[in-house]
Amino acid sequence: MVGIKSYGVYLPYYRLNRPDISKAWGGFQVPGEKTVANFDEDTLTMAVEACRDCLNGFDRNAVDAVFLSSTTYPYAEKQSSSLVAAVLDLNRTARTIDVAGTLRSGTNAVRLALNAVKSKDASNVLIAASDLRLGLPSGGKELEFGDGAASLLISDTDVVASIDDVYSVNNEMYDVYRLAGERFVRSWEDRFVREAGYGTVVPRAVSEALEAFGRKPEDFAAAVIYAPNPGYLGGVAKKCGFDPKKQAIDPLWGMTGNLGSSHAMVLLAGALEQSKPGDRILWVAYGDGCDVVSLTVTDEIEKIAGKRSVQRMLESKSVTTYQKYLRWRELIAVEPPMRPRTEPASAPALYRDRKCGLALYGSKCTKCGTVQYPVQRICMECRSKDEFEYYAFADKKGKIVTFSHDNLAVSPDPPTTLAAVDFEEGGRIMMDVTDRNPSDIKVGMPLEMTFRKFRQTEGVQVYWWKSRPIR
Repeated sequence: MVGIKSYGVYLPYYRLNRPDISKAWGGFQVPGEKTVANFDEDTLTMAVEACRDCLNGFDRNAVDAVFLSSTTYPYAEKQSSSLVAAVLDLNRTARTIDVAGTLRSGTNAVRLALNAVKSKDASNVLIAASDLRLGLPSGGKELEFGDGAASLLISDTDVVASIDDVYSVNNEMYDVYRLAGERFVRSWEDRFVREAGYGTVVPRAVSEALEAFGRKPEDFAAAVIYAPNPGYLGGVAKKCGFDPKKQAIDPLWGMTGNLGSSHAMVLLAGALEQSKPGDRILWVAYGDGCDVVSLTVTDEIEKIAGKRSVQRMLESKSVTTYQKYLRWRELIAVEPPMRPRTEPASAPALYRDRKCGLALYGSKCTKCGTVQYPVQRICMECRSKDEFEYYAFADKKGKIVTFSHDNLAVSPDPPTTLAAVDFEEGGRIMMDVTDRNPSDIKVGMPLEMTFRKFRQTEGVQVYWWKSRPIR
């Protein structure tokens, strides 16, 4: 039996109220809110967070491959999945593949993983879908798009939901698109996009899929159907033969917005959280065609019943302002800081530091047990030399020993909060604190680690770890 062994979800801490956007430009106020990635987040950092949630409690050495899907990679030419594998400290032999170019890239990756596991080419394939899409200011897409990521572990053992059947169709049309090198997503006139595209392709594909599967709509406890917005979903669910109120899963649009290639996967994770053994789920993704997947929930779902990834992420939030959002996305010009130019990043230095910098390893003295960061050849306590083992900090929690708020440091979200963090099992690291309210920071506050963008110079995006209040 091949299917989903685990899942993980990441929604950014910050939310933006849609009425605040409408107030800035005038016009009709759309209700609800959307998820907004912080200035130090991107597609890759969100994917890492979702994968960490997915792999919590699982042996990372057992992961044979990482498939990362997105339409908004940080690099046009550099593999992002290999960077994710390095941050997660996976085996060097784990295959890494980027899947791109469509909002169906998440389900495309699932099908690739499914084939790999069925053919015994791999036993455990980690998939992540992540997107940070932009719509032009004062446009409908700005109100619609949210940021987020999700992850699935595809395996042939101990699956919480078996993948029974898959049906796919392709469809060439200009409905929603973005030229290479452009930042903003474009779309054709809404009626054409809805009626000729989504409203026609999805019902036809679902009807053909159910016939191929030998199933009827009433056989499914839930229908997880990707939709750009709730208005699209209601009519299509009825066309497909599903009860919009009892079977169709809430698209979360009012709380997150449209999460791009990760949206269908986030909705599936939410459905799994609410499911019970024996439930059948129909999972539908749309974008340049349609993927229809039939799943059956197994008894294993009860072993991770307390995961609650989606609900936890929805509840853990803070509202930001539209002005901050514009500054974080560099959509408005602001006065540059009166500071010397940042030194360019060094590719050799980043290469040498990839284990300690990307996977956040320090050292633990094998003589006296002292934990230190960065790796020290000479123990600061017993002075023994080269008597150490690598020690992972990324999954450890800590607390603030002392901190400062720097209003003069260059930051899109001043002040910069810097803290000395003591870890529960030993070790201290000076770290930035992100996703925080400066007035809430205090000595003794518990923190957890989060992988973030650190700085960008001359085309190189430097990543490192920061701390944040526990979500």
